[in-house]
Amino acid sequence: MRRIIVDMQNLLFADAIARTLRSADSDFDVRRSESPDKTAELCSLCQPYALLMEVTGYTPWKLEERLKIRDEAKQQSPHCKIVLIVDENAEKELARRVLQAKKDGLIDNFIYGSVSAAYLLAVIDTL
Repeated sequence: MRRIIVDMQNLLFADAIARTLRSADSDFDVRRSESPDKTAELCSLCQPYALLMEVTGYTPWKLEERLKIRDEAKQQSPHCKIVLIVDENAEKELARRVLQAKKDGLIDNFIYGSVSAAYLLAVIDTL
């Protein structure tokens, strides 16, 4: 069973991602974090395969704050894959910074908010 934690500002989008992952692969156990300040603790409790976090220009979803959560999650779950989701149309500069975080090896992957559900599933499945 591969546990996946979803931490997103947009609850509708988070629910859609969770439903997509659950329906596509019975091996995925998807859990939603109640809030960013509880995400690292949730990682510690359930040792996830992957942590998906939305990045925006607003606290507590800023890139710097997400990277702090990444650090905490990796301390508790060193094998956890970190995937950031960013709206590349509304947040062009932020999307560039997320891309750079991937190039710098700070995250395992990133996904633009405009991708299809099938693509999202394929990325998560192949981490």
